[in-house]
Amino acid sequence: MKVAFFDSGFGGLSVLNEALHRFNGCEFIYFADTKNVPYGVKSVEQITALSLRACEFLASLNVKAIIIACNTATSAAVAKLRANLDVPIIGMEPAVKQALKISTNCILTATNATINGTKLDNLLTTLNAHERVAKLALPGLVEFAENLEFNSQNVREYLERELNRFDLKEYGSLVLGCTHFNYFKDTMREILPKNVVFIDGIDGTLRRLSEILPAIKTGQGENKISYFCSYEKCEKDEKIATLLKRLEAMREIK
Repeated sequence: MKVAFFDSGFGGLSVLNEALHRFNGCEFIYFADTKNVPYGVKSVEQITALSLRACEFLASLNVKAIIIACNTATSAAVAKLRANLDVPIIGMEPAVKQALKISTNCILTATNATINGTKLDNLLTTLNAHERVAKLALPGLVEFAENLEFNSQNVREYLERELNRFDLKEYGSLVLGCTHFNYFKDTMREILPKNVVFIDGIDGTLRRLSEILPAIKTGQGENKISYFCSYEKCEKDEKIATLLKRLEAMREIK
């Protein structure tokens, strides 16, 4: 079963890593548009054009589905991708609905493009949740993650400054609305009150993959992974290995 994961950079490894725990006998392709990262500060038109080009390339590899392992690209481009490609496209939605099931109010962290996008605005309107969701753009975390900077003083000061814009005791959950943000759960955990629960859209995305490709649930044997960095095949280098190791540690933090 050949499935592709697409992200602006290496945040989407958080989705791939979870898929490796959940499925067997798959051929996974991971595409990081490293020459154009970050997407979160680009216009909708730029994000859409970059996403369409990348997904057209992945579709040419005869994949059975493409996971847009990037909340920003999903917000800006998923409708265009579905309209132009025959392969199933699975996006990453901010898990706001899930968060509001377990808490009265939540903080939604994401990129500027997601925070300001019409897709999120429509979701909050549908849920009648504008007053219950505090939105916080954390674009700096994307750059920190791509530079493998996880536990530095710069990261801590950045997160303390941004998170403390809110009265944190008023919130019961924090939505990780960008796949890059999973790398920083340990520092966030130290700053947030203990009752605040992390929520992301990874589980829902992979459940949707199982619905579209039911046979993926019964695969056997080892998974195979190939990596592309902006259309050039790349090996699992030290950076990717470091990121996957980091994600394994972050899986334990709730």
